[in-house]
Amino acid sequence: MPGHAGELAVRTWPNLEPSWLAVLVHGYGEHSGRYGHVAERLVEAGALVVAPDHVGHGESAGERALIPSFDGLVADVGAAVESAAADLPVVLVGHSFGGLVATRYAQQRRVSALVLSAPVLGTWEGLDVLGLDEIPDSPIDPEALSRDPEVGKAYAADPLVWHGPFKRPTLEAVERALDEANYGPTLEDLPTLWLHGDADPLVPLADTRTGTDRIRGLLFEEKVYPGARHEVFNETNRDEVLDDVVAFVRRVLEQR
Repeated sequence: MPGHAGELAVRTWPNLEPSWLAVLVHGYGEHSGRYGHVAERLVEAGALVVAPDHVGHGESAGERALIPSFDGLVADVGAAVESAAADLPVVLVGHSFGGLVATRYAQQRRVSALVLSAPVLGTWEGLDVLGLDEIPDSPIDPEALSRDPEVGKAYAADPLVWHGPFKRPTLEAVERALDEANYGPTLEDLPTLWLHGDADPLVPLADTRTGTDRIRGLLFEEKVYPGARHEVFNETNRDEVLDDVVAFVRRVLEQR
């Protein structure tokens, strides 16, 4: 489907009788195909699931790993929602950079619930390299993702994953989006579930908390998983995490 910068790839996991629409918003350098097990669990829980690949990621068009603006990513999530053509409650599920995209979307448009997995919010130490003349070529360490070694192996071998360095315009776009999220509207009455591993080396819990403390509303909940690394949906306790997400969504939708 058309996106803000060329052809946008959107994966769909159908449901013949959906009661809600789940929109999966993946993180930097990866793609929505890595979320098949998440989507299948949400389909079991009554969702129709759509998941766009960000511009420059996965099967979408664009220079690899180049994100000129998070506004474009927010617009692409909107396009994915509209592509579902379903008059259903919308639940955004955003991971890492995708958590920042999902937060910006929720600050601007109406959704029924928001799930944030290790979101880049508040401050992020990855931006420290912007002060350097040259961005170092230091790709993401696959071992930082999960205690399950198979997750890191699959990530390292995945041809749709970007394994190169960060690009300066992408980091500058993250910096702008963080400022906009941190100083944007609070999530006043939006049911929000924040999930994070306390051993996340890529997006440390304490850094994210400086952002969630700014935007949290009255219906903000958090779950911190001891020992878990960056990808809680791919962690050794992934079933527990997905059960927590499903329980949260069911409770929110019952209260509508």
